[in-house]
Amino acid sequence: MLKVDWSDNYSVGIDEIDNQHKKLFDILNILIESKELRIHSKNITNTLTKMVEYANYHFQTEEKYMLKYKYPEYALHKKEHKEFIKKTGHLCMATMEGNEMVPIELLTFLESWLVNHILKTDMKLKPFFLDKNIKQF
Repeated sequence: MLKVDWSDNYSVGIDEIDNQHKKLFDILNILIESKELRIHSKNITNTLTKMVEYANYHFQTEEKYMLKYKYPEYALHKKEHKEFIKKTGHLCMATMEGNEMVPIELLTFLESWLVNHILKTDMKLKPFFLDKNIKQF
């Protein structure tokens, strides 16, 4: 699997959110570039923990913006955030249970979810923020 590089195509136009997206990519890339993608690897456990903690922090940031500016698709967007946390939780459990497929499933899920969520769901925020002339919180 190739490293996921940030580009302006992922930008929603709010520096705080864009910087958090970059950090999520950095966490994913640590895992992609890891030499220890095996079950019971401290790297997998640490990366999952970092991803969940940082994703929660990031989701709170996005949701604050959406609530403050009355984003009309807030409930749907928040639901996707909850689904990410739920799926990541399942992967954490599978890791602890010794499921050998977790490293591959984990990489595939994280890359797919982050890229698709940013390019599809988060990109809907961009015209909303631009229309309201929102550049920061």
